[in-house]
Amino acid sequence: MSPSTGPGKSISGDGASTITAEAIATLVSGELIGDGKTTVSGVAPLDRAGASELSILSSARYAPLLAGTKAGVVLIDPEFRDVAGQPRARIIVKQPLEKLLSLLPTLYPEKPAVPGVAATARIGKGAAIGEKVSIGEYAVIGAGAKLGTGVTIGAHCVIGENVSVGEGARLLPGVTIYAGATIGARTIVHSGARIGCDGFGYVFGDGVHNKIPHVGRCIIGDDVEIGANTTIDRGSIDDTVVGNGTKIDNLVHIAHNVRIGEKCLVMAQVGIAGSVTIGDGAILAGQAGISGHLSIGAGARLAAQAGVFGDIPAGESWSGYPARPHRESLRASAALFKLAGMMRQLEKLLEEPESK
Repeated sequence: MSPSTGPGKSISGDGASTITAEAIATLVSGELIGDGKTTVSGVAPLDRAGASELSILSSARYAPLLAGTKAGVVLIDPEFRDVAGQPRARIIVKQPLEKLLSLLPTLYPEKPAVPGVAATARIGKGAAIGEKVSIGEYAVIGAGAKLGTGVTIGAHCVIGENVSVGEGARLLPGVTIYAGATIGARTIVHSGARIGCDGFGYVFGDGVHNKIPHVGRCIIGDDVEIGANTTIDRGSIDDTVVGNGTKIDNLVHIAHNVRIGEKCLVMAQVGIAGSVTIGDGAILAGQAGISGHLSIGAGARLAAQAGVFGDIPAGESWSGYPARPHRESLRASAALFKLAGMMRQLEKLLEEPESK
């Protein structure tokens, strides 16, 4: 065991991290029951975990699985401490899922990027490269770009002219950042994302669609995460802005002049049309679609596939198509489901011969 890994932890030759039940109990401040020397090097569900894996029990739905689990160590909510089962070690702790998430970086340590510039990378004139920056194979850094301390640029990334990337930001392979965009500190951008591209804006005249020049910026805040193949347009004459701490899933489209607040969650295949304003802490579930020039209030929640055609007040939950307050949407759906039965009854009445 390397001294640098700490007591109860070690790194094997293949890079996997091994940790004892005793060390886990200390890290999560839990009560250890069983063999504290049991070691695990991975995570798996109760029904598929092996002797060298860690699992959790946090819901009554999965309590019966504890009896047959082969997991070496199980984090168990106090409510289920006496459930029958034979793991070599139980660790009784509140919010075991949350504690598991805190252990993942220990069990699966991320390989740090090696500072340096690949021989095949291209650096434009006047680009400012900070300390401990890693630039991968065939990456292109445009003229006047600024990369902060500890930035990682993956292979085949393209960073446009005068782009600013904040310290500790990480761009996975194949990301494109268009000219003039700003990426905040510690932001993560996944492969295939396109940041700062022109929005979809045209004016019809003389028989053709004339493109509206997009001269605004695309500003991404600190601690943002942007999923694979997501596209975020630059502003037309205003800026497109994503606030600090917001997390955006894969395959999301954010149009020009959109302003998203801080700590929002925007999930897969959401489409946000131009000039929409979204308040802090809003949650947009998968495939929600928002029409242009609308306002979604702080803390509002949109259910999956909601179709939004009007402003949504702060803190409210809306769903359905067209989107409406969630309870109202449920009532409307329930009424619609009853309609077929009502129609059959009506047809029967119409088919009955008139009484003489």
